[in-house]
Amino acid sequence: MKARIVPLNEIPTIKDEEWRDTGRHIWVQNGMAHIPVKDGYRYDTELADRKPYTGRGYQLIGNIAVVHGIRPTEKEIDEIDKQTGAAGILWIRSLNGVERIPETELLAGETGDVLHREEGISYWIDPSRVMFSQGNREEKKRMSGAVKKGERVADMFAGIGYFTLPVARKGAHVHAMELNPVTCGYLQRNCKENHVTDRVTVSCGDCRTRLDGLYDRFIMGHFDALSMLPDALEHAGKGTVLHVHSRGPAPPSPEGITGEYGFDASVITRKIKKYAPHQWHFVQDVYLS
Repeated sequence: MKARIVPLNEIPTIKDEEWRDTGRHIWVQNGMAHIPVKDGYRYDTELADRKPYTGRGYQLIGNIAVVHGIRPTEKEIDEIDKQTGAAGILWIRSLNGVERIPETELLAGETGDVLHREEGISYWIDPSRVMFSQGNREEKKRMSGAVKKGERVADMFAGIGYFTLPVARKGAHVHAMELNPVTCGYLQRNCKENHVTDRVTVSCGDCRTRLDGLYDRFIMGHFDALSMLPDALEHAGKGTVLHVHSRGPAPPSPEGITGEYGFDASVITRKIKKYAPHQWHFVQDVYLS
């Protein structure tokens, strides 16, 4: 792999450079970042191709390796460190409460604010303080393709901007609501980082009390979304589309609730991923008429 060597603190300044090979991971070694370089551009060093990794699974968020499930062994920690060259290795024991606040243990190195890039979007996050969901990548892409320019969209559980940012970049006007004040701070920062502050209104607090006016589309990306469907329907009209997330062995039936509010509903159900034995993550596209 051809690479340029830069200090870690310079990574954000080169995120959009044409020479970067964004299809390969940054390698961190001795406090310096080795940035993959596309063919035909200047490079500082050439690293030998690494053998396929067969060890403990992890997620790389920025330059932090994150591990879920059972606490990794010292051998597994060492394997992850050698594979990733990460600045830190973080074990997430659990995600607690409705705000899904991480309970973590730093296993190696250090953690803090990192810049994570995905599908051309930049996310500032400290994974020891705020949850980051990488499993919804295809759903994020689907949402950005579904919206129309000028739509008014309610993102009721915005997080750090998982859906808000790609949808706003497509030209929608997004009302992004987030209960956790720490997460809301990253949401505001990420709107600035991605230059969409003119199309995003951020409300920090309970989405049920922050909804305002009528919306063309609702993104309800929380497993408790169905319980808040009545709150959304108070701000919906004929032609509104709601994307309702849930978890369970089978999808719920939102038609009963929509009928109580005078709407006919056409529902398309999608399986996103298996969450646990006999537990699936579903998204239901609810079209009101």
